[in-house]
Amino acid sequence: MDTIANQLRALLQKAYAPYSRYPVAAIVKSASGRLFFGVNVENAAYPMSRCAEQIAVGAMVAGGERRIAEVWVMARSAPTPCGGCRQVLSEFAGPEVKVHCLDQNGQEQVYRMADLLPFAFGPEDLAEAGEE
Repeated sequence: MDTIANQLRALLQKAYAPYSRYPVAAIVKSASGRLFFGVNVENAAYPMSRCAEQIAVGAMVAGGERRIAEVWVMARSAPTPCGGCRQVLSEFAGPEVKVHCLDQNGQEQVYRMADLLPFAFGPEDLAEAGEE
């Protein structure tokens, strides 16, 4: 765990957060055990900004992986992923996947995906009406 915390601290230095001044780093571990990294990347056109979790998931998908085994997120305070990131994570993470939320000092809160997004919208919700 200490290695993950150190990696997150190093990632925080790479975040691009000139507007919020709130750098965030994320690491996603895939089902195969590979680690994928992300930092928030802000944009002057605010809706174009991307969260660290989204970028880490994108790196995982680009790396050919489709299942999340564990997630770590770090910021000044122990952040929980925003609503949009919870939805992005839930696309690839089951309800029991642990999400570790750390502050820069290593203080940690751990949540399950089911607790962060209890009524996630998933592929099963896209079934055509009448299909059962």
